[in-house]
Amino acid sequence: MENDVTIGVIGGSGLYELFEAGTAEERTVPTPFGATSSPISIGTMSGRRVAFLTRHGRSHSVAPHRINHRANTWALRSLGVRAIVSSSAVGGLHPDYAPGTFVVTDQLIDRTWGRADTFFEDEVQHLSFADPFDPVLRSTAVEAVAALGVPYRPTGTCVVVQGPRFSSRAESVWMREAGGHTINMTMTPEVPLAAELGMGTVNLSFVTDADAGLELAAGPDDEPVTHAAVMERLARANEVIVRAIGSIVAAVPDDFTPRELVPAAASASVLARTVDPGTRS
Repeated sequence: MENDVTIGVIGGSGLYELFEAGTAEERTVPTPFGATSSPISIGTMSGRRVAFLTRHGRSHSVAPHRINHRANTWALRSLGVRAIVSSSAVGGLHPDYAPGTFVVTDQLIDRTWGRADTFFEDEVQHLSFADPFDPVLRSTAVEAVAALGVPYRPTGTCVVVQGPRFSSRAESVWMREAGGHTINMTMTPEVPLAAELGMGTVNLSFVTDADAGLELAAGPDDEPVTHAAVMERLARANEVIVRAIGSIVAAVPDDFTPRELVPAAASASVLARTVDPGTRS
């Protein structure tokens, strides 16, 4: 590990650049798991040295179910990252999570399938995952977002679906009744993989739409969610999203130490894996 940067930012839909042009160093980090979604930019944000990676690629060319989360998280940890601030576009499943609301997510319901969701395929390592997001980082984020004066929720359960399609109305209602507040396509396996490597994660979600079930309740003239509408709302909110991320980055404690949710030696063994020359592209 190079250990020259301890905070990472993973940008979700709509967040493809974090630093001003010409102010960041760009690295292509080879991994044992293939190529990352994008090169990693290293620059300064809120006075802190930060590694930034965009989850879907800079042209939003990587579909949710095709994201190489193992490569992304391994690359960030290999640079020394211990704290990840991730952004996500989410749909609102509950009336209290209206479009335009920020959410500091605290729980997940995983409805994905077929994704590479662990680094430990040839040994047994059970990840303690009762509280997926780091409590210290979450507390820090809640205080930082509250100070911005934007609509926000300090907690929220996100249902993570396979994608890339959006929900049917029946699915949307069912997920709300199951306890979901928001819906997303990418938080898993990103969060558990980061935990397996000894990184703490905090997620800042931005509600872009009311998914499908709430639209039906609102009236027959409301349009169900579309990708174009989501991207348009994210573009309008980009400035405040970046400002919120910057506030969280600034507030990460200098002495932050992630929880050890699998043995440190097991995490170290994953990081020690050699990089196949064929994965350097």
